[in-house]
Amino acid sequence: MKSLRARTLSIPSMLAALLLLWACYPAAEVTYSNPQNTTNQWLIEYRPTDSQLQLTMRYSRSGARGYNHSSNGFQIELEKLSGLTRDQLMSATGTTVRFQLKREAGMFDFEGWFKQGNGSGHFTFTGNSSFNSELSRLGFSRATDEELMSLAMNDTGLAFINELKAQEYDTSSVQQLVRMANHGVTLEYLQGMKSLGYSIKSTELVVRMKDHGVDPNFIKELAAIGYNNVTPEELVKTHDHGVNAQFINEFMAAGYERATLDDWVRMKDHGVSSEFVTELKNLGYERLPLEDLRRMKDHGVTADFVKEIKDLGYANTSVEQLVRLKDHGVSAEYIKQMKNRGYGDLTLDEYIRLRDRGERE
Repeated sequence: MKSLRARTLSIPSMLAALLLLWACYPAAEVTYSNPQNTTNQWLIEYRPTDSQLQLTMRYSRSGARGYNHSSNGFQIELEKLSGLTRDQLMSATGTTVRFQLKREAGMFDFEGWFKQGNGSGHFTFTGNSSFNSELSRLGFSRATDEELMSLAMNDTGLAFINELKAQEYDTSSVQQLVRMANHGVTLEYLQGMKSLGYSIKSTELVVRMKDHGVDPNFIKELAAIGYNNVTPEELVKTHDHGVNAQFINEFMAAGYERATLDDWVRMKDHGVSSEFVTELKNLGYERLPLEDLRRMKDHGVTADFVKEIKDLGYANTSVEQLVRLKDHGVSAEYIKQMKNRGYGDLTLDEYIRLRDRGERE
């Protein structure tokens, strides 16, 4: 259904805990609606030094197209899990547990087993009919049990819905609410974006922004170096191509002026890094135009290639000449071989002509 939005368990530790604990706890198929078709399982990892515990809920539902497996994980304070104590969590010999998690959309009832900070078991879900009635009053269709469970897992409640309405989002169906919830669009995300001037209004666009890693911190960092009022589409493109404030700052620290975000995207796409700029600077090529840097990368002109040519006595070779050498297959090794064959000290253009005539090492 979604990726874990909080600290993710390592796969080996999760599997080990599941194998150990589920082996101790009898298998059962329980569900929010149809015990024949759905299996709901939970897993908790807790360490005494942590302020929160990690709760993962997994459920699989069989249908005409086979099983649909989903997982949702998040961090939560122990106090919000009614009926679960620290002593039970850290039981040295193991103990059975029953506890609850109440959300606006419904109630989760958990039962299972805990030992030394690791627990697992099964859960059931009961939808909140009052919440469903409120959805209807707000203009949404009644949610199914599965939709209510998704909203409850993501702690999506009336404050979130009211924020959508206040920002005039195009949300009109429960399915849109579920989609936003499953993709990590929270009340805090909506409010954070709005505080920066981004009231997106489009359900699909805000989901896309969240999926592509565009969050308030990313926007603030860009604004701090002069990139204000960037459109949502530009933000998505910039983040997708790996351009962030740190990447831009590294070039500006090397003496480059602030370019457009599209320029930085092209630099990133062509493999131009601040390390490449530093290597060239150490060889005497300081603050080359961005277009020259991209061209060198595109034609395979590396810092090592430049150094090898320079070490042969060809200092201050132009970018154009370096690109021509690379394009025509003239390397430092080729020049050495030609010299050994008696061609003497030729110009770089002469070595290019030799290569073009078919003179091989």
